[in-house]
Amino acid sequence: MNYQFKILENENWWGGTAAGGPDQPYTTKSNVKYDFRRHCPNQTMPLLVSSEGRYIWSENPFALSIHDGIIEMEGEEIILVEAGSTLKDAYLAASKAHFPFEGKDLPSEFFSTAQYNTWMEFTYFPTQQGVLDYAHKIVENGFKPGILIIDEGWHGRYGIWEFDKLTFPDPKAMMDELHELGFKVMLWVTPMITPDGLNYVRSTSRNPCFAGPEYKNHFLRTDEGKVALVEWWNGYSAIHDFFNPADVEYLDSKLQALMRDYGVDGFKFDGGTVGMYHSKNIINGVHSAHTPHEHNIEWNKFGSRYKFHEYKDTYKGGGRCVIQRIRDRNHAWDGDGLASILPFALTQGLIGHPFICPDMIGGGEWTYRWNGTEVDQELFVRMAQASALFPMMQFSWAPWAALDEEHLGYIKDAAALHCKFADKIIDLVHKSTTSGEPILRTMEYNYPHAGYADAHDMFMLGDDVLVCPVIVKGQTEREIRLPEGKWQTEDGKVWEGTHTFATPVSKLLYFTKA
Repeated sequence: MNYQFKILENENWWGGTAAGGPDQPYTTKSNVKYDFRRHCPNQTMPLLVSSEGRYIWSENPFALSIHDGIIEMEGEEIILVEAGSTLKDAYLAASKAHFPFEGKDLPSEFFSTAQYNTWMEFTYFPTQQGVLDYAHKIVENGFKPGILIIDEGWHGRYGIWEFDKLTFPDPKAMMDELHELGFKVMLWVTPMITPDGLNYVRSTSRNPCFAGPEYKNHFLRTDEGKVALVEWWNGYSAIHDFFNPADVEYLDSKLQALMRDYGVDGFKFDGGTVGMYHSKNIINGVHSAHTPHEHNIEWNKFGSRYKFHEYKDTYKGGGRCVIQRIRDRNHAWDGDGLASILPFALTQGLIGHPFICPDMIGGGEWTYRWNGTEVDQELFVRMAQASALFPMMQFSWAPWAALDEEHLGYIKDAAALHCKFADKIIDLVHKSTTSGEPILRTMEYNYPHAGYADAHDMFMLGDDVLVCPVIVKGQTEREIRLPEGKWQTEDGKVWEGTHTFATPVSKLLYFTKA
């Protein structure tokens, strides 16, 4: 069915997908198109919320087009609800009616200090010694240990989920050493399975010589009953069907063994996107009683059983107490670089995903390292500062290797600032697990109808911390129109109204309510 909703004068809309953040808020001048029936980038919800207290919701994915002051949607049973007069009214009403939060506690380790990830240092080729050297340098360079994610490449073939014996000869000793240093350790996993080798044969063959009496019909299947081959960023693989108890049991047994035998603390769950389960990416069709969106939802539900977890590609995940991150960002100021981080994050909060981590500081788009991109030290620092008062911040590209001593000091200051605010952040996280309120908030959410709707370079941490990171190269001062009331800078001075503030590379500009 086709639906049309007129955008009111001075009305602003947010939602749909975190990836749409840089184009939001949507107004009468917007011209955008998305089809969430086929593609759901990063976090996606069938929800739009308005500065005038209205929201649009559907239980099903829809196509969205905004043009000529009209929101045009194609889908099933799409509703427009008048919930109040502000953005906060719209969001809280939508959450209460359609995705109430589950009240599940999240580990404080995610929020108390910075996280670390091996990806940008090693990409597909981590080694045991390399991981240990990286961890030791974190501590030696004055950073507090926290969660350490060993990203893709620690394993052999996809789907076996055992340490590669050549590059990780003694994983138990490695895990013990990392724990002694003070780290919690997570491993990267995906629902993909390399479609060859004995492991694959045992999982698919009906020959009792291979499968034995415990044979089960694993993996997503084609109409002919054969294992479906899915195209993804690493080629072609089989993929788990999490509606199949055999697949749930299989992957859970593999991950539980890693925790039991080596002391692994948790897992970074990558992939499992709506697109991976869509017929356009599957050779010879697919036989499934469930939609690609339902498959993605089950994949997300699967990982949340583990205390330490992380997701990036999530459809209709609002209301679940799950750690989410922004998809890979470029080592750049504009486009998919630093300028996109805040809009992504603020939209995440308005579609029910408050427990968010920005991408890796310096950018997580790995091809920059391989292409020999020269590091922009100012950009690296500004990315760290922009992340410092997020619920989480994550390093990967080693700052002690990329930066000179001066800029490294500024990075350490940003990490220390996050630790300084850890108790406040953890308190906001705990409240949000039941209230569902965003932890990072658009200015419009806290100060409705005050002219802040299109503020992309400032945000609120809770109710009383105003954060104004620099996202423009070379900017050493900013004019800030403070919200109503008195606001205090880090040096103790109290301010009201509009002022120009110094923004040297050495400092993140932020205010607390006086």
